[in-house]
Formats: sequence, structure tokens, C-alpha cells
Amino acid sequence: MKKDDKIKGSRLVILGAGESGIGTAILGKQKGYEVFVSDRGKIKDKYKDVLEHFDMDWEAEKHTEAKILNADLVMKSPGIPDTVPLVKALREKGIPVISEIEFASRYTDATIIGITGSNGKTTTTMLTHHILKQGGLNVGMAGNIGDSFAKMVAENDPDFYVLEISSFQLDGITNFRPHIAILTNITPDHLDRYDYNFENYIDSKFRIAENQTEDDFLIYDADDPIIGDWLKTHPIKSKLLPFSIEREVEEGADLVKNNIRIQTKNETLKMTTDALTLEGKHNLKNTMAGMTAAKLVGIRKQGLLESIANFEGAPHRLEKVLKIHHVQYINDSKATNVNSVFYALDSIKTPIVWIVGGEDKGNDYKPLMSMVREKVKAIVCLGMDNETIKDVFGNVVDLLVETYAMSEAVKVAYKIAERGDTVLLSPACASFDLFKNYEDRGNQFKEAIKNL
Repeated sequence: MKKDDKIKGSRLVILGAGESGIGTAILGKQKGYEVFVSDRGKIKDKYKDVLEHFDMDWEAEKHTEAKILNADLVMKSPGIPDTVPLVKALREKGIPVISEIEFASRYTDATIIGITGSNGKTTTTMLTHHILKQGGLNVGMAGNIGDSFAKMVAENDPDFYVLEISSFQLDGITNFRPHIAILTNITPDHLDRYDYNFENYIDSKFRIAENQTEDDFLIYDADDPIIGDWLKTHPIKSKLLPFSIEREVEEGADLVKNNIRIQTKNETLKMTTDALTLEGKHNLKNTMAGMTAAKLVGIRKQGLLESIANFEGAPHRLEKVLKIHHVQYINDSKATNVNSVFYALDSIKTPIVWIVGGEDKGNDYKPLMSMVREKVKAIVCLGMDNETIKDVFGNVVDLLVETYAMSEAVKVAYKIAERGDTVLLSPACASFDLFKNYEDRGNQFKEAIKNL
């Protein structure tokens, strides 16, 4: 494992004082760096308190170039694009700009399970962590979910990590190497960050395996044509373990009749799909991926099956909120892209009143067309700019209503929905036009339902 040489007195500059930035600051200070934290926006009080507690130098609502361009190493928040002038200036000076995932991984010898993909990351991460924890392992969950990875390394550094990793975090790695990598799927997302070039985004996702060796594993969706085509033309050193619900595989996970079958190291484990608490084909695949990873780190069959049977799922992901007058309300606020919405629509068997909209990331809604024609009786737009959704679906559904606040959207959906229908919040868009984040959007949805 690569550790930094001559750390003492080296200047670590951190751009962005959110969860990953503050975690990196704590770990950097612990390892002997001279730490400076800079955020162009306001810093939350809870993070300011940490900076003051550790006596760190910091600034808010500005980036002072003189204090940044003299860095030996820079950790950049994943929310900051590589194209901003300050990041370009750092790179032109030859100053390494890395992600928190890269920085923290240099200071742990733990076994890392890294999980990425366009959809299913959070559920697969939570499920895998749940299985390992229930199986008695000393395991932490971090990355794009929960606590900062760097903070966890600084404070308790468990034996295993299950990390949810975004493409933005992978863009900032150099030596990061998970022992087990999981690639759930790849569909167009965040294309505004990748020059609207899907190939760039695909390459970014596969960076999770670029430093792996023949001693490591890549678990991936063999039914995903994007992943399959990329693997045909790009050599991977790690051992490939596919999962599939469409065909049998020699090693990995597949579906035989009504049983999930996991095959690794000449061992076979079977589990009936009736035991799953999560609904939908996508969650069947998430379960396969998590089970395969758990099997690789030695979780016993009985514990594995029990932990899957009592897993409750991720909040804001197809979360059943309430049933009012025989209408089911489902919170899928975490569905911020088209593919996530496809899975949501596919998993619901009743007529749907669909609440959709937000900050569009260059979405192509055409893959949803057949599903919307078949299942959606009405659309409630929720966003500052609903033109694209109106253009695409205006002639597809009988009723389309525009709203600009969650309380309004829920009231409209309540009036439209009839006995036996489902009201589904599955936005297909980012939340930043009307909400702080997708959690805020989901929480407002749940609160509005309770107020009906």
C-alpha cells in the first residue's frame, strides 16, 4: 500500500468543507499534515466546530488562491467539477488533486469492498454491510453514504469497509484498490459532468477496477450490455464474477428456477427468492451482488440467509410510506435518473400517479415511454422547469399537472388517485431546484402525506 513520504509539514489543502472534506481534515491532521480547509460556500456550524476543535486553518465563502496554490496535496470535494479554473490551475502546477476515497485508503490496511454503478449503489452497500455486520465482522460503511471514510479511518479503522463510491469520487483516485469491487449497472447519468459523452462516464465507473490485481474480484451485472461490451475490449486483471437473472454462470450468481445460486471457489449456496424482503428485479440483482461479496469474505450460509431475510432496505428507495383510502404512497426520492425510475415503475403492479421532475441532468425519457403508457394514469410535475417532461409525456397520459411545492404536489396526487392506485414520488431528476437534497425531498413528501 502506498503511503505518502515526508508527510510532516506537507501542506494538505481541502476544497469543500462537507462530510468528506472535514473527515479528510481530521485524518490529515492526525497524520501530521499542515491542513487548510477552503469552501466557496458557507460552512455548517457542526463542521466549523470540528475545525475549531482541531485548531485548523480554514476559510468560508471564498477560495484564496495564494493559500491554495502552495499546496503539496489537494483533496477536492466530489461536488467540485474538474473543469473549474482553480482545479485546472492546481493541475497545471503539478499539484496532485485527489478524492477523499484515495486519501483515506492510503492509511488503512482493511479489506475494502467498493460499490459503484448508476443505480442500486446505496441498497447494495447497505445490504452488504448488514450481512457482514450480522456475520460478526468488524465492518464500517462509508463513502457516498453515512460517515466519511477518512473520519472512520482516523477514529476506529475497522477490519472491513463497505464503500459506496460515485463516479466523481472515482475520478479522483490514483492508487485506490478495493479487494472486492461491485459494479451494479451503467446507464446514462451525470452526463453534464462528462462533456455529454457517455463513454467518458463508462470509463469513470470502471476506474473502480483499474488498480485491482489477479488477487482481487470484480462482481458485475452480466445482463448489462454496456458493461459486457466494455469488458470485451478492455482487459481486467481481477477475477470476474458475473451475476445474472437471464442466464446461468459458471462462477458468480444466477437464478435457477426460484433460487438465487451463488458459486465461488467450488462452493454453491442457494436461497429461495421468496425469502427476500426487497421487491423488484433490480433488488434481486442487488441481493446477488451483496451475497457474492459476503461469500468471498467468509460469511457462513446460515448467517447470510438470515441477514438477507431481515434487511429493511434503504430510506427514500421504494419506501412504502402510508396507505390512505386504499391508495399506497411510495417514496422513491433517491431515484434521480431515468433508469432508477424504470425499476420503480416496473416493480409496481397497480395504476400509478407519478410525481416527477426537478433539476434535469440531460435526461432521455424515451426508455420510460412504454412503461408510462402501460402503468401511469397521471403525471404530477414537481420542479421549476417542467418543459421537457411536458413535451415528452404530455400526449402520453390523460392528465398532467404542474406544481412547484411538495405539499401542492401531494394534494394534487391525493385528489387524482383512486382506490387501488399507487402515488409514486420517483423524480428522475436532481433535487436542488426546490430542495436541499433528495433526503429533504423525500422527507417533505412523507410529511405532506401525514398532513393529508
